[in-house]
Amino acid sequence: MVNAPVLVLNQGYEPHDVCRTRRAIILVLGGKAELVEDSRGEIHTVSASYAIPSVIRLTLGVRRPCHERRLTRLEVFARDGFTCQYCGRHTKDLTLDHVVPRSQGGGHHWLNVVSACKNCNRKKGGRTPEEAGMKLLSAIRTPRGYGYHVPDHYFYAHEEWQKYLPQQLRIIPGFQIAGLVPEESL
Repeated sequence: MVNAPVLVLNQGYEPHDVCRTRRAIILVLGGKAELVEDSRGEIHTVSASYAIPSVIRLTLGVRRPCHERRLTRLEVFARDGFTCQYCGRHTKDLTLDHVVPRSQGGGHHWLNVVSACKNCNRKKGGRTPEEAGMKLLSAIRTPRGYGYHVPDHYFYAHEEWQKYLPQQLRIIPGFQIAGLVPEESL
């Protein structure tokens, strides 16, 4: 339990970082942070009991530079609304597709990667959308960075942390956290 992740918020209740339970308790006891949520029970020592934090807030202001979003499957799917960018279908079988194939010199960066269902990805193959006679539904864009860096999988694994995310970054309703499966396809 002392190695469980704890969300660290800055003074403005924005996600700042993730630390382990042991570090969070030390920060709270040292007066450097305050307990916001304690949904995990208690840790007992010989002389005292302490609530196991799930979320803490720093009492002193800490400035961090704006982080660029990492290019991960989940981030690409979230940017594209969990929709195939060629046929517009919501599906659990999304894959990443390089618009300009890597074999033709296309890089692995935000402006060259989109979500595609398996059928569209197979149909497109190692060709550009023009060569395959396919069209992208929307223009590709680089998502805005955010002023913190908390790995995405933490937010998907800890539902109680969702309320601390900006509205546009929250988990899309209708998708299960574990498999990103639309409810209607179950």
